[in-house]
Amino acid sequence: MDYASKPEGYYDNIRYEMIKYLPKDASKIIDVGCGNGAFAAVLKEQTNAEVWGIEYMDREAQVAKEKLDKVYSGPCEDYIDELPDNYFDVIYFNDVLEHLVDPYEVLQKIQNKLAPQGVIISSIPNVRYHNTFMRLLLKKDWLYEDYGVMDRTHLRFFTNKSIRRMYEDLGYEVVTHEGINKSRSIRPYLYNLPVLFTQMDILFPQYATVAKRVVK
Repeated sequence: MDYASKPEGYYDNIRYEMIKYLPKDASKIIDVGCGNGAFAAVLKEQTNAEVWGIEYMDREAQVAKEKLDKVYSGPCEDYIDELPDNYFDVIYFNDVLEHLVDPYEVLQKIQNKLAPQGVIISSIPNVRYHNTFMRLLLKKDWLYEDYGVMDRTHLRFFTNKSIRRMYEDLGYEVVTHEGINKSRSIRPYLYNLPVLFTQMDILFPQYATVAKRVVK
């Protein structure tokens, strides 16, 4: 995958809309796919928490190391076993799981790295977003792009339902699951007229999920 040719700003994107899901008492956080550490640095500044990161691109990981408490460089799958058990209050996956060969295995293995009340917080693209869905339905086209829902480096595709099912099938308790970055276009509403507004998930390019570890 050609992650080196990503558009400017791809690795320093601060996902402010994802901060609201952070528990107020979180003291140990890891941001998987942390880029150059811009988002994780904001978390650290706001909470004074211990913040780690994992970043696939070594160039960005080296920058993140100047901002965070500890950073691993390389595929996240290579480091899960090295992470301390029962340690993190929060594990962030902001637009990361869809890039993995097997996100299910990653979520299953990393569950034991959460503290007893720890949570996974993820942002995952919605393949039913109206731009993508209608292109497939009406134009019969599956067009990859440089970024967004149809990012050419995505290996997995999800919907509102399949995201929730993934977490629940892996034994997590879904605490919050909602669409984010709602489209400002009128088109999704027009598309919904003939189906009596039963397909409102097409308004959202991403879904944010907070999933709690279930300690047995």
